[in-house]
Amino acid sequence: MSLNIKTSIDSRNGKNKLIYILVCLFSFLAMIPLFLILWDVVSKGYKNFNINLFTEVTPSSMDALIANMNGDPIPGGILNGITGSILIVGLAILFSVPIGLFIGIYLSENRDKKFAGLVSYLTDLLQGMPSIVIGIIAYAWVVKPLGGYSALAGSVALTMMMLPMIVRSTEETLKMLPASYKEAGLALGSSYTSVVFNILLPSGFGGIFTGILLAISRVMGETAPLMLTALGASVVNWDVMEPTSALPLLIWDFYNDPNLVELVWSSSLLLLIVIFLLNWIAKIVARKWKV
Repeated sequence: MSLNIKTSIDSRNGKNKLIYILVCLFSFLAMIPLFLILWDVVSKGYKNFNINLFTEVTPSSMDALIANMNGDPIPGGILNGITGSILIVGLAILFSVPIGLFIGIYLSENRDKKFAGLVSYLTDLLQGMPSIVIGIIAYAWVVKPLGGYSALAGSVALTMMMLPMIVRSTEETLKMLPASYKEAGLALGSSYTSVVFNILLPSGFGGIFTGILLAISRVMGETAPLMLTALGASVVNWDVMEPTSALPLLIWDFYNDPNLVELVWSSSLLLLIVIFLLNWIAKIVARKWKV
């Protein structure tokens, strides 16, 4: 009897080791393309990574052609894309965070109501919607009525993409909080609104803020919605009602211009660094303010 038990244990241990080795092997194989992409972006992107990249606007195709013929670095930079991304994403944050927080609070506090079920379903539907479709919707809702492309239209498109993640992170974080938090606040005489905004939201700050950062990192690299809404611009623009460039739009423009194609890599490297930092900060926040 004991021999059979020992044989069974050895067999299970052997299977566990085999599965562990296979998981590690396939994980390593899956990471190889990622590391190759990172190496390609870094090795090609650092060449034009200088102060001019952050202080000058996009050069013309003729200037880039002359520089390539003379073997010089491409003049100019991507300042118009950097400022445009800050403007468009900043507006999207202002729009999406309050709306997402209120919807998330409503879903967490009214999970059994039919309307909450409908809102939850629509949130899931919006989360799975292709970005190009969201761009078309923003074009119909904002660009056409306003009569032109603008940073505002681009921010509306990104807002629709950010909302589902903010809503879900807020809802799930508040659901994880102990019911005693709310009970204690109400027992001390605080109003329901005061309990939600002064007790529940601060207690779930880590999860909510992490969701916001992940939502921002998701939309930072979106191109399709901005092509249909913000369009792009060759100059620095801070007017929300005018066409505005962004880093993803510049990458697309550089890719389609053989004289500027070298700037694809430096722009991609900058975008990669920004998204990496956002995800890194999100992990730190999630670990520090763990619910």
